[in-house]
Amino acid sequence: MESISNFKQVDTSSLVDRVEDKLVQLLQERKLKVGDSIPTELELCAALGVSRTVVREAMLRLRMMGLIESKKKKGAVITSPDLFGILSKSMNPHILDQGTLKEIFEIRLVLEIGMADFLFQRITDEDLKELRTIVNNEPEASQDHLFNIEHEIAFHGKLYDITGNETLRKFQSMLLPIFDFVHNSGLLKKQGQLHKFVSHKGLVDILENGSPELFRNAMRNHLENHFNRLFAEE
Repeated sequence: MESISNFKQVDTSSLVDRVEDKLVQLLQERKLKVGDSIPTELELCAALGVSRTVVREAMLRLRMMGLIESKKKKGAVITSPDLFGILSKSMNPHILDQGTLKEIFEIRLVLEIGMADFLFQRITDEDLKELRTIVNNEPEASQDHLFNIEHEIAFHGKLYDITGNETLRKFQSMLLPIFDFVHNSGLLKKQGQLHKFVSHKGLVDILENGSPELFRNAMRNHLENHFNRLFAEE
């Protein structure tokens, strides 16, 4: 008898799943750009050898993802999807598994350290003034706190604004609530003794008189206790 190990795996994806993949592949191969029309349902049925019902269901999925939309006299056309509108529906800490939550926590740490050059290229005197105001409004004890969502949104949110990168700013607005959730959820080990870290005020001082490299190192130090809690898990 032939060994069962020689059997091919069964394709468990539905016909609509496969047609959806084929449609995305078609759009890529034709190098269609935003505003370009895609083939009609009948043309797709003929090309793919499937029913109109299957094609319609696959195209409905693409519409829901924001990849295509219907235009008068043009039929279905390529659109620029609202990535963050789609992503925001999934960025709920209560429906994400622990591994994903920790990885999102890590992403925010990487972004904060990596934005230094953009900040120094684009920061203005008015931005520095606003950062000073934010820092001055923080209570004295905030310098010793590992994380406070209100202070983080005000200060770090301003940093993301200064980068001038709207995509980065939108992403940050979704990351902070998850960061706060992971910090308070017990997913990470509590550190027995917190290390002294560079404060928000210290970061502003470097933005005003330092360099991107100094800021990267200072931000890494600012986030040191978060890194220690992550590495304690490994």
